[in-house]
Amino acid sequence: MADLDMVNRDPNELNGHIKVNFEDVLGEPEGVRSIDCVWRNSYACFNCGKNCMYKFLTTVCGICIALGWGCEFACTSFQHIWCLTPCMREFSIACGFLQKCFGTIINCCISPVCEACGMCLSQIHVHNK
Repeated sequence: MADLDMVNRDPNELNGHIKVNFEDVLGEPEGVRSIDCVWRNSYACFNCGKNCMYKFLTTVCGICIALGWGCEFACTSFQHIWCLTPCMREFSIACGFLQKCFGTIINCCISPVCEACGMCLSQIHVHNK
């Protein structure tokens, strides 16, 4: 809890795409204007509604949702640490073995053919006129 930054709560800008300020949502172009008091009160009501609803939802649901996501990421971590990473390591070992087998087959079967072709073709001499 001592590491928790209570000022900058999105230091990695995970939600930088979410634009929910009044100016990001509502705007009146030139030539179309509401009465100034309507615009100011709309601004106040928008912010009040947004802030109150967000605080209400986070109070009622935030802790449970955070707990759920914590459990989800714990399961994901468990799956990667105890299942997927060892499986990938085992696959890598098996592929190394198959690579050696394939290399041996190539050396035993195809190399003699290539050497024979090379010996036959090495006797060809080309003369330019």
